[in-house]
Amino acid sequence: MPIPAIKRIGDASDQSPTPSAPVPLDWQRTYVSIRGANGEGEEIPLTAFQGKDWPSILMLPGATGLDAPPYELHMDDSPNLDGSIFRDSRAGARQLMIPVYLYGIDRRSIIALKRKLVSTLNPKNGYCVLKFVESDGSMRSINAFYAGGMEGNEALDSSGFHWISYGIQLTAPDPWFYSDIDNAAQWAMGGTSQLVGGTKFLPMSLSEGFPATKAAVIENEGDVEAWPIWKVKGPLKSISFTNEAGRTFGFTAPADGSDLVAAGRVLTIDTRPGYKTMADDQGANYFPSLKPNPDLWSVPTGTSLVTIDAVSGSGVSSVSMSYTPRYDSY
Repeated sequence: MPIPAIKRIGDASDQSPTPSAPVPLDWQRTYVSIRGANGEGEEIPLTAFQGKDWPSILMLPGATGLDAPPYELHMDDSPNLDGSIFRDSRAGARQLMIPVYLYGIDRRSIIALKRKLVSTLNPKNGYCVLKFVESDGSMRSINAFYAGGMEGNEALDSSGFHWISYGIQLTAPDPWFYSDIDNAAQWAMGGTSQLVGGTKFLPMSLSEGFPATKAAVIENEGDVEAWPIWKVKGPLKSISFTNEAGRTFGFTAPADGSDLVAAGRVLTIDTRPGYKTMADDQGANYFPSLKPNPDLWSVPTGTSLVTIDAVSGSGVSSVSMSYTPRYDSY
């Protein structure tokens, strides 16, 4: 292959400016913690060693599974052609391994640490939340279930009288890391729109009983698509949501002319996988009111458009949308 030309040191004929070397940022170590009982249990720091005089659980070098998730590739084979034809891909469950070192100041403290960690990780108590916080305050977390690694090994290089090491194995059914900040916006019907968070939307206002259509710009800074949660506050007669790919879902107006969402009621449409609920704050189910062939679409990464078609009732109503960005890695 050709060898690229490199400027010779001291070449007087080259008058191009010498680039300045990048200045490294002062960056502290990443804070890592784990919390059990579906994220409601005690938070256990894994990177907060306070010295030999304090019992601690420490994360060791060698963790795996914290970057890109595993992918399954779907391909078709042809009997007459070489190779395969790619059809689709999907991210599978993520397997993580976190090596930890439990240090006790005496036998009693190491036993207490072991029991606390075993109880925290017990999958019968729910999933664990593994959290990573960077020096700039940005946080990402992933939910995972304990799968093994703490069965115990009394070998001389694995445990002692007041210490023990484990390789904790976790399985994350949802392989994505989540931000702790939701992107959200709200449109007031009959008034001005209020922007919340980092997402950019265009304003929309409605007059009573008249249909209105508005395209809103949505910016998803995550690495993959995000699933929004919509909240519709009545009074509202009908509404539908369409993305720029033409995928749509919505609700038809009642035949008797009444409001679809009554004044004071809030309809929540949760499109997230594993949820898919449509109910108001009194528990009324809105699935029977869906228009035919609904498609509860996701928000793609980057910038996209959503079109909202709505007919307001008598009074001030609003539509809001929120979603949590998802990432490949912490």
